[in-house]
Amino acid sequence: MIGRLRGIVAEVGEEEALIDVGGVGYVVRCGSRTLSRMPAVGDETLVHVEHQWSEAQGPRLYGFATREERSAFVLLQAIQGVGPKAAMAVLDVLPPAELAGAVARGDQALVARANGVGPKLAQRIVLELKGKPITDGPVAAFHESATHREPARPSASGEAVAALMGLGIAEPVARRAVEHAALKLGEEAEVGALVKAALQEIGR
Repeated sequence: MIGRLRGIVAEVGEEEALIDVGGVGYVVRCGSRTLSRMPAVGDETLVHVEHQWSEAQGPRLYGFATREERSAFVLLQAIQGVGPKAAMAVLDVLPPAELAGAVARGDQALVARANGVGPKLAQRIVLELKGKPITDGPVAAFHESATHREPARPSASGEAVAALMGLGIAEPVARRAVEHAALKLGEEAEVGALVKAALQEIGR
């Protein structure tokens, strides 16, 4: 699983950004608030990522400027009827601290300002988030350990597998190809080299 990406901004679109990490381009879906704070193309960025998988769409990466936003995104999707699109829309209108305030006040109308979120869903969001740590949710708590250490950087092999899955390659096939590539290139191989070698193994 990918938890964050540090790389170069290659492209910024209306709903997503392309982040180049060691020669591998990751397509990260972002809300308008995150995209508006994205550095200029060619500059380095750090994006907190929620990595999700669905049968219909395969792997998808959702990016956020802060861990709190990622935590709130996860928390919102635990509510029935709130998918990734609705959760992103809520956070576009209300960043975590403002969402927490709206929930505390029971301000359903403020939540309903989010695109695609009607009054009934807004009511459910406010009721179900009542008393929950919106600004310090489960993902943020996981990252903030007692020693306040930074989470370990994903291995090059793990990132290479995720990159191949992003190209529509099934995980078992991607993992085997990366393992073979790593044996050929050695333990110090970078993500880009592993991906290229793995694609050759697969025959692409």
